[in-house]
Formats: sequence, C-alpha cells, structure tokens
Amino acid sequence: MRRLTLRRAPGRPLERLSARRPGRLLAATAAATVLTLTASGCVTVHGELALMPPATEAEAAQALADFTSAYNKADKAYDPAMDAGRVTGPLGEINQAGLRARAVTTPGGNPNHRPLELTDARFVLPKKAGWPRWFLADTDSNRDTDEGAGDQRWLLVFVRNGPQQLWEAAHLVVLGPAQVPEFAEEGGYAVPVAADSDALAVAPADLGKEYASFLKDGQPGQFTAGAHTSLWREQRQKGANRPGLATQYIDRAADQGDFAPLGLRTKDGGAFVFFATRFFERQTAAPGYRPKVDPAVKALLTGEVENTVTKEWVSNQVALVKPAGTDRDGVTVAGRLQGVVGAQGS
Repeated sequence: MRRLTLRRAPGRPLERLSARRPGRLLAATAAATVLTLTASGCVTVHGELALMPPATEAEAAQALADFTSAYNKADKAYDPAMDAGRVTGPLGEINQAGLRARAVTTPGGNPNHRPLELTDARFVLPKKAGWPRWFLADTDSNRDTDEGAGDQRWLLVFVRNGPQQLWEAAHLVVLGPAQVPEFAEEGGYAVPVAADSDALAVAPADLGKEYASFLKDGQPGQFTAGAHTSLWREQRQKGANRPGLATQYIDRAADQGDFAPLGLRTKDGGAFVFFATRFFERQTAAPGYRPKVDPAVKALLTGEVENTVTKEWVSNQVALVKPAGTDRDGVTVAGRLQGVVGAQGS
C-alpha cells in the first residue's frame, strides 16, 4: 500500500500527494478537494464520516464570551443588529423581536441596562459526525434576583453550521441546578441523540408535533403533568372566554434549520432534548370593542386592529425523555422560554 502524505503550500489549501503515475494526478487532486482545515486546525472530511468534538474547551469559552459581549451591547442600545450574528434559531427570533420592539417603545436605548454575566461555565461537548456541530454551555448568571428562586443555571446551546461560520446561541432555558441531568460520556465526550432515534419514549424529531398535539387536546400520554404541560393548558383554558374577549391558540412544531431539536444522552439511558414550537394566540373582542394591545406587541404589529389581534409566539423548551418502552409519562418538560415575535391586526 502506497503511503500518502499531506502538505499545505503557503496560502493554498491542503493537497493530497501520491506516488502514483502523473496520469492519475488529476484524480488524486479531485479527491483532495474533499479535505478542509477547520478553524481549530483539525482535518475533516466533507461528508463528515469522522466523529469530531464540536470545539475545544477554550473555543467554547470564547464562543460564550463573544455571545455575552454582543448580547450586552444589543441590550444596552436596544439594537438587534449588535447581536444578530451571535444568535439564531428560537432564541435568535425571540431576542431579535424583543429588541426591535423595545427600540420602538424605548428609543435611545435601555436606561436600566445591567450587563449580563455568565460564569462558572461547564461545557458539554458532544462528539458527532457532520454539520451542524453544537455544544451546551451550563452557566451561572447574575440574574438570580427573584426572592425564593434560589440559584438558577442558564443553559445555552451553541450551533455552528460550517467551519467559516460563527458560533451562535440557538436555545436558552433557565433551570435549577437539580434539574440539569448527568450526561452520558464516551471517550470523554458527551453523546448526541439522533433526531429519529427509536431508543427513546418519543424521538426528538417528534417532540414538537407531539407537544403541539398535547396542548391542543390534552389527551393523556407521554407528557407528565407540570407547569409547562397540564398547568399551561389550564391557564389557557381559564383565559379562553373572558367577558367580551375570546382567545384561541394554534400550536405548531418548529423543527427546521437552526430550530431542529438537539439532544444529549443522559446517564440513565434517556435524553435531554431542546426543541421549539411556534404558536398563535388570537384574541377577538365582542362587537363594538377592540382587544387591548400591549405597547411591546403594538411595536411589532402589522395591519389595523378592528376587533381581532393575533400574536405569534416562539417557544423554546427542554425536556427529559425516558428510554423507549415507557408507555406513559415518558417526557417531562423541564423548562420553557417564549416570546412574541410578531402580531397581526384585523
């Protein structure tokens, strides 16, 4: 077997050299085009058959620092452009809509800005093949201000879709330390869960639509009772028919692109899965009346409110999913972050 070597000429990509005849150089050169050099200096293969960690600890820490810096600049100025390159997916849509709204309601910036600090970071790095690559940052924040809330952890999922792209924060939930599970490891790295995995009570790819279905009909099944499931349905039902105002909800899965679910295997054989949904809240007032519209929602409003306003929300959840074979209560939604991203009057 002939020995292959890799050489990089100054300013040129990696070339694959072979001791074969010159007539085969073209084929060897074509094969070489599948090789690239990542920002961390690791050779990878397009098609991504090799299992790779998403980043080093230092690179993950830098991504967190870059996000925090951009987030603080945007929050201080109420300017979505200042962190647009550091957020994506459900968190990105919520963040950008919120900044656009506040830029209207509070022009000139945030008079109460207090820089966000994310410390005591623990990075969970799943080794996987292909793009996107991603990792979890489990951090402490300086926002534990609610009395009785105790210490809380900010869990951010960072996603990168190619070697030339920036790390962007796609998911955020806030949990108590006891709610963060122990993650399984192989070779010192976390283990990702395939979206279509049949090893879980509910595959990550199905969580969004199953959650939307539960919120619609409330049929007993895999979702355990709690603040983000049964109690949320009850809250919706209580507000559905107030004097002079009717409210309807339509829930949909949001699972494409950077909204795709991302899961990590836990030591108990289950998984910890981030997923997103989108829902529409339609409020219709009695004849002769108009529904009240909050200033932050009004800032995102299109159309004229005659007697109806429809708010579009993005909701970002994280769930603990039990192993396959669990017939009931296989999914516990542990945390949820949601925000209005648009509104339509009619």
